[in-house]
Amino acid sequence: MASDAELIYEGKAKKLYKGQQAGTLVQYFKDDATAFNAQKKDTITGKGILNNLISSHLFPAVGEMGIPHHFIDRLSPREQLVKSVEIIPLEIIIRNTAAGSICARLGMEEGSRLDHTLVEFCLKDDALGDPVIATEHIRLMGLASDDELDQIVDYSLRINDFLSGLFFAIGIRLVDFKLEFGRYQQDGDDIVILADELSPDNCRLWDISTDEKMDKDRFRRDLGGLIEAYSEIARRLGLEIPDITAS
Repeated sequence: MASDAELIYEGKAKKLYKGQQAGTLVQYFKDDATAFNAQKKDTITGKGILNNLISSHLFPAVGEMGIPHHFIDRLSPREQLVKSVEIIPLEIIIRNTAAGSICARLGMEEGSRLDHTLVEFCLKDDALGDPVIATEHIRLMGLASDDELDQIVDYSLRINDFLSGLFFAIGIRLVDFKLEFGRYQQDGDDIVILADELSPDNCRLWDISTDEKMDKDRFRRDLGGLIEAYSEIARRLGLEIPDITAS
């Protein structure tokens, strides 16, 4: 990234810079690791490179299903070119198996399979701890229209079906994952498109044979071996792993 590039936004794991082309941004993947609403922090060398590599592979694959998305191209080990969107302030959690916060909230046993895929909405607000909210809250707060919510749920379930099959084929169970969507101007209209990233940072991925965790829970739970787990996911996806020490 050029030293004079204009920083638009910095989050926990990524930075967004103004792109050279109108309507584009450069998304830069950091090595910062956070958990529990940033109460736990660390730097894990190479994490950003692996997340960029995996996300850059999964977005085009999802796009081939007809899901519109913001990804344009992988520019470097840490950077990708994306479309500029207005992020809808919701985190969409898609759950196939009970794990993480739902176990504490509802007393579910970790690892128990859900009778059907569960879609949850969280308000994207770090100061409030990204609380779970209902569709009635979304309507009341004017966060998204009914048509947008319908589109988000439809896309989320289709992405879940596709990714579940893709990971199953390489011996990995897609336990749950988080999606974010944005509004993108196309032919004068706002359309809903997939944004953010698709990586082990926002998915729970367990080895099918052993239930070994291959995602950010390795950091959350002090299990160690996060880089090794992310690298194994990339290897199973058939990706060539770059130098993870690249700046």
